[in-house]
Amino acid sequence: MDQRARLRALAPRMAAKALPAMLITHLPDVRYLTGFTGSNAALVVVREPRLSARLFTDGRYTAQAKEEVAGATVRIAPKSALAEACAYAATHAGRCGFDRTQTTVATLVSMRTAARKAGARPGFFAPFDGSIATLRAVKDDAEAKVMRRAAALTCDLYEGLLSWVEAGMRERDIAAELEHRARLAGAQGMSFETIVAAGERSSHPHAHATDAILQPGDLVTLDFGIVLDGYCSDMTRTFAVGFGESRVPAKLRSRWAEQRDVFEAVLAAQVAAVRAVRTGVTCGDVDEAARSVLTESGWGKFFTHSTGHGVGLEIHEGPRVAKGQTQRLEAGMVITIEPGVYLPGRFGVRIEDTVRVTGEGAEVLTPVHKGWLEL
Repeated sequence: MDQRARLRALAPRMAAKALPAMLITHLPDVRYLTGFTGSNAALVVVREPRLSARLFTDGRYTAQAKEEVAGATVRIAPKSALAEACAYAATHAGRCGFDRTQTTVATLVSMRTAARKAGARPGFFAPFDGSIATLRAVKDDAEAKVMRRAAALTCDLYEGLLSWVEAGMRERDIAAELEHRARLAGAQGMSFETIVAAGERSSHPHAHATDAILQPGDLVTLDFGIVLDGYCSDMTRTFAVGFGESRVPAKLRSRWAEQRDVFEAVLAAQVAAVRAVRTGVTCGDVDEAARSVLTESGWGKFFTHSTGHGVGLEIHEGPRVAKGQTQRLEAGMVITIEPGVYLPGRFGVRIEDTVRVTGEGAEVLTPVHKGWLEL
């Protein structure tokens, strides 16, 4: 990862906002700009008279910061890293930006106090947002390589899961076994709490895995991702727990047919949205590609969330792929496409791929089987 190039790319964005300095405390942003992965850090970027960056952290990270940080000098603060960062900014610039989307009121009060003690004038801190988020939204080749690996491991884990999941298992046990295998396969951790939702519980878009038992005739939604070298993957598949060699019981035939109908509608919507992805298309247009298919099939009112979101160092980051969003996709962005239909108290279906935006369309990073599947 070329952190120095990222800092250089930040400079014109600071100039556009008339910011001679910027204080960065959101840890994923700090990692993006410097490579530092510790849990306590404040980064000050000064644009004038020449671009420079200094990272403040505490003594726990003396060796780690030396190993990881690129493009910035490191200061081990004996007391508060944030207070020292604010004082440093106050003595090197007349005005400093801070990310209002990541800064609490209490933290801002502490920042202003530290800067004032160092001689800063009132109004020293100026709010900004979007400068680093828009940089992070477009992944460079090194990031794309890591994300392909993370997605490939996610697909491998899913294919392996299909060989051991069966009726009678608990949702909680499936999630635990999957996460255990992910760790053994090299994942640093999970991108988020693994979702395993069977039967009626699949109608909850963000259901937690519980002691519920998979029953023949259930649809099961599995939504999970792993972290590899700091980058997240994200994928959802819905599959059916079948009836083995026996036929579908007469009392379940109507529901079984309806589940299949909803599944095919969601799959068609998901495929349509993936096909809509390309450089220059708005996020709202991609959302509409999925939403219109579900509306035409009669299930549109049961699609209750956005079509997708950006993925990277965080599981949810820009851009937002949702209704009415005018932001245009750029080559290198990595987003999810995940339409769903949820029938309260009955069942739900969601299918999700992570895709990379290209000039020609979408590079699907999670190409594992997503059609109708009975276990």
